[in-house]
Amino acid sequence: MFAPVIDLRSDTVTMPSDRMREFMARAEVGDDVYDEDPTLRELEEFGAELTGKEAGLFLPSGTMANVIAQMVHAAPGDEVIVGDKSHAVLYEVGAGPRLAGVQYQVIAGSMQPTAAEIAMRIKAPTFHTPGTGLVWVENTHNMAGGVVYPNEELEKIAALCREHDLPLHMDGARVFNAAVALGVPVREITRHVDSVGFCLSKGLGAPVGSLLCGSAAFRAVAHRTRKMLGGGMRQAGIIAAAGLLSLRENVDRLAEDHALACHLAESVAAIDGLTVDLPSPPTNIVMADLACGDASAFAERCKQRGVLFHALEAGRVRFVTHLDLTRDDVDRALEIIRSEA
Repeated sequence: MFAPVIDLRSDTVTMPSDRMREFMARAEVGDDVYDEDPTLRELEEFGAELTGKEAGLFLPSGTMANVIAQMVHAAPGDEVIVGDKSHAVLYEVGAGPRLAGVQYQVIAGSMQPTAAEIAMRIKAPTFHTPGTGLVWVENTHNMAGGVVYPNEELEKIAALCREHDLPLHMDGARVFNAAVALGVPVREITRHVDSVGFCLSKGLGAPVGSLLCGSAAFRAVAHRTRKMLGGGMRQAGIIAAAGLLSLRENVDRLAEDHALACHLAESVAAIDGLTVDLPSPPTNIVMADLACGDASAFAERCKQRGVLFHALEAGRVRFVTHLDLTRDDVDRALEIIRSEA
């Protein structure tokens, strides 16, 4: 028999547990477009409560959450100040510029910009040039290796945005990882921003969905924008139930993913030809650099032996731990990685 595949590509690959499937099957549902799905309403209210916001909106994906945030906060032609290699810039098919009509003012070389870096790029519109419409932060930062945004820096950025009357949005796809890593309630992070989107389908283990949370007025416009983009859903409580269970039961256990990522990182760092820069505090993403430089060939060799991970650049690979992995899985993957490096 073949050994099962060990999937380290992303925390999006998790499968709903039997308990989650049963919870979904038993969910009370209604027509969400008529605002009549009780399970979905409960999820939105719970997500808003956790993040310290007035209201939440359930969405099919994090990409839709991000583009709606841009459409609500900024006007077409506005600039969005954003860090280098942000998910919204790299991996959302140009949704912001195409659908929201915004331009990105990318701070090169700074994945998590400081208040000082942002301040240098804030500008008022002129007859010839666009003005700043929105400031954007990502927490944790995917391409930086799951780095947690320092809370003290977020506080400075929030103060700067208030000074300039600018909205501040957080792409918090993995913000619960950040909260667990810091040992604080998630609202201690999200209180700094006007709106936040987070994924239920990553480390939290739901099969689909994201929440976008903010003020009641923000939610009202976002709700209509979701309808415009084709995101109005009917008996969505079936999938909302999975998100509700994930928020109730899978947040604290993210610490297990972080511990597994530390073990993986320390072991990979001990392999000749591989180096790891593990952030502090660590979360569930591990970036490794190859001395040989051919990440794609390395990933393909491991894939042929049943270990999956992403080759990102010529000499860089990414591993992600999640709730479907055990210590034995990681140790078996390490044996293969070690032999193919």
